[in-house]
Amino acid sequence: MSRREIVVRVADLQVGLREDVLITVGLGSCIAILLHDATVSVGGLAHVLLPSPALSRQDANPAKFPQLAIPRLLEWMAREGASPRRITARLAGGASMFASLAPPGTIQMGERNVVASRQALNGLGIPLVGEAVGGDFGRTVRLFVESGKVEVISVAHGSRTL
Repeated sequence: MSRREIVVRVADLQVGLREDVLITVGLGSCIAILLHDATVSVGGLAHVLLPSPALSRQDANPAKFPQLAIPRLLEWMAREGASPRRITARLAGGASMFASLAPPGTIQMGERNVVASRQALNGLGIPLVGEAVGGDFGRTVRLFVESGKVEVISVAHGSRTL
């Protein structure tokens, strides 16, 4: 089986199998939610945009929000043999890209996305086993489905494995 690279765009989610690599590019304040079931080599990646549907005029797209994207990913992963009891999660992104422009004490969108993602995972009982969040720089993320390795790359800070 040859390796497929599956690009996940903003407000999108995808599931990959064994040799697949799930990739999302240009994470700023958005969050990449990465789910993995090591037993059956199934992975999922959601590139969520906002912490809550209340912040969007058009909220029909579940991939925009953590509390809707995660259940959808779990459903799609289950179709491929994954079990919620075995799934672990990692988070990347949630940067404060324009913190210097905001009034002091303002909670940045990136931080709100991180909190909402953690809450959604916790509410579903999915253990968070790694994260590369915050800061003021963008990231590119790759999930190598077979191994479960997550590579987080930024121009400012190089590469890091979760």
